[in-house]
Amino acid sequence: MNRYLPVARQHFLSALASTSVVVKSICATVILLYLLSWAANTPYLLGVTPGFLFPPNFWVWTLLTHAVVEQHIVGVAVNIATVMVAGRLLEPLWGALELLIFFAVVNVAAGLLSGLSYLLTYAATFDLDYLFAVRVYGAPAFLGGVLVALKQTAGDTTVLRVPQVRLKAAPALALLAIAVLRLAGLLDTLAPLAACGYGALSGWVYLRFYQRHPRGRGDMSDHFAFASFFPEALQPAVGFAAGLVHAALVKIKVCRKMVKRYDVGAPSSITISLPGTDPQDAERR
Repeated sequence: MNRYLPVARQHFLSALASTSVVVKSICATVILLYLLSWAANTPYLLGVTPGFLFPPNFWVWTLLTHAVVEQHIVGVAVNIATVMVAGRLLEPLWGALELLIFFAVVNVAAGLLSGLSYLLTYAATFDLDYLFAVRVYGAPAFLGGVLVALKQTAGDTTVLRVPQVRLKAAPALALLAIAVLRLAGLLDTLAPLAACGYGALSGWVYLRFYQRHPRGRGDMSDHFAFASFFPEALQPAVGFAAGLVHAALVKIKVCRKMVKRYDVGAPSSITISLPGTDPQDAERR
């Protein structure tokens, strides 16, 4: 293995050198805080602790810092790999500023929702460990958001041939992998699973309804509907429930009603579906 380490190091440094300042800064911060964790309890100081997040303590800065905190070298590797994949595949489509906005939105939302979930769990069980023993930190939240974004941009790409696995299944597989690690005792809490799930959800909400681009705002295409993240047998029921939730949010003015726009004058907007073609791929084209 020692023969391959210099080669791997060279590939990593060359890949990092071709990234933007945003990606380099996030990776450098992850490494710096990992080194600092040898001398200080960084998950306590910079990670989301549900009991400290809300009043009277109000440690709101942890919503921004928890994503770059790691205590183990495996977590550092996953965190940096996630950021670099986002920089390589998403940044050319969005730009560095939009990638930074996505990073902030996903992590702040995931940290807040995770904290609220543990607060509600405490209210149901009165177990103080849910407030003060849990630490939400690391890569899982942004990993969930990045996998959802990749599902949007290249969901039909095959990542494994045997068994056949497409990129659109990656968010569900990531949640399943974290759950298996927890059941195997390799993770101390369910906090990574909660963070990854909320990161995927907040990433989808942002990309679906709020992200600005030259065509307007959001992505209302059918292949990116909430139901598309579930197996085909469950999609009708999930789509119906998601439609009711969205209609309720529109009615109370939390969300605005999205209208699909079609440019009938542009030849590229005309899609011809042939037998044997994938309708999702045709829609994107």
